[in-house]
Amino acid sequence: MMYNSILKEEKSVKNHEGATAYAMSPELELYTAVVTASLSDTNYEKQDVRVERIAKLIGKVSPEFVARLAIYTRTEMHLRSIPLLLLVELAKNHNGDDLVARAVEKTVLRADEIMELLMCYQWRNPSSDPRKKLGKLSRQIQNGLQHAFNRFDEYQFAKYDRDNLDVKLRDALFLVHPKAKDVQQQALFDKIASRQLETPYTWETELSALGQQKYESDVQRKKAFGEKWEELIDSGKLGYMAMMRNLRNMLQSDVSLPQMMKVASILSNAEQVEKSKQLPFRYLSAYREIEKMDNVHTSMLLTALENAVKVSVQNLEGFDADTRVLLAADVSGSMQCSVSPKSTVQNYDIGILLSMLLKSKCKSVVSGFFGDIWKVINLPQDNILANTLEMHRREGEVGYSTNGYKVIEWLVKENMQMDKVMIFTDCQMWDSNCRHNRYQEKKIKDYWHTYKSMFPEAKLYLFDLAGYGQMPLNLAEKDVYLIAGWSERIFDVLSAIDKGEDALSIINKIDV
Repeated sequence: MMYNSILKEEKSVKNHEGATAYAMSPELELYTAVVTASLSDTNYEKQDVRVERIAKLIGKVSPEFVARLAIYTRTEMHLRSIPLLLLVELAKNHNGDDLVARAVEKTVLRADEIMELLMCYQWRNPSSDPRKKLGKLSRQIQNGLQHAFNRFDEYQFAKYDRDNLDVKLRDALFLVHPKAKDVQQQALFDKIASRQLETPYTWETELSALGQQKYESDVQRKKAFGEKWEELIDSGKLGYMAMMRNLRNMLQSDVSLPQMMKVASILSNAEQVEKSKQLPFRYLSAYREIEKMDNVHTSMLLTALENAVKVSVQNLEGFDADTRVLLAADVSGSMQCSVSPKSTVQNYDIGILLSMLLKSKCKSVVSGFFGDIWKVINLPQDNILANTLEMHRREGEVGYSTNGYKVIEWLVKENMQMDKVMIFTDCQMWDSNCRHNRYQEKKIKDYWHTYKSMFPEAKLYLFDLAGYGQMPLNLAEKDVYLIAGWSERIFDVLSAIDKGEDALSIINKIDV
């Protein structure tokens, strides 16, 4: 199913800047809203407004689509919170069969997501009785979580048996009432009920215990932590994400060369990278965290992170030597909002990073960024993370508006042929030069029509990084495509488009 066949009723609307834009179908708007949501405030939309918009959209699409979207965002896009919200809202809108239960079973992949799903349910279905944490639990969510309980072992449960959660593991057990599959699992459930799970060997528990000891000097403390990090690395129980998040701590603790070489090897191992399912910006966060540290092992770890992020595009097709590509990153003011309250990564960074990932695969490419103006930035192709930070450091060079039409205007003026024009943006494009006279507004769609008359085979790909629900072009037009999200899996959608499919067709293939 192509966008062209499902978007014939698109209507003209106004975007958040008051410029001409186009509405999306409910399915497409829901898809873009959830794959770009971190459940935090964005430049144009507060968290609660986004959540209510998602809830309303769920009521406008089929329950099967919502179930598939929940599974897709968790298993393919590697998101955590938003799939759980979809399940909770789906349970409000649908009953009469086991669709919700099946979706829950396929979406809850970690033990802590049992508690997170119940906390999300509590948030969206507050109990009228203040003595109860939850009102009446949806039977289908309960059924799905019963299957989820059967999936995890003692280590996985103990790892997330925390006292700082509103709904604790013990609470979840009593709410869900899972049926043990055998005697051993019943014994495990009994240990959960009595809070007698064996303390797991994790980096958090080990370092917490070490931190409670007293030391005669900072040198002794540093030595103790260095030895503990070496033990954790050698144990094989230090997870990939934990390893990546603690690179600074390892460097500060003077972990020895053999262990740091092991860390670098694991970080850049293709199999480990794919298994870890990290979003690309996680590598950028780690890179940014250590790049200026004065340590003999810093360069080795930076190289490992560069190699790791390249794995995400190693199998990407459609970019041979004959494919001419333009990559344009929106660095306007509205893109400078963090992806989550505690993150240093902004939508600004994600657009640049995704463009640099694609650039590493292209043989014939022009790349740059736009705000008030469009500017070509020439950088080496291999240094994906370093290039991203270099472009971020040049913040302000092109101004802070979202004059996306400048990209296509430049192509027209230069008479430059491109096969694929790719724009990474929040889609809130406007013409800042006609602030007081909308009748003189320059629109990207007009320049694109001119460019298509010059080069009829050119294709335009809009990578929506914010999901506000409006597009600057009518997606029913030929060779105009929408892709959304922050995961490297958006490149799977890119490949699907070349084969005559799109994001919605991929979602609709999900087995639920």
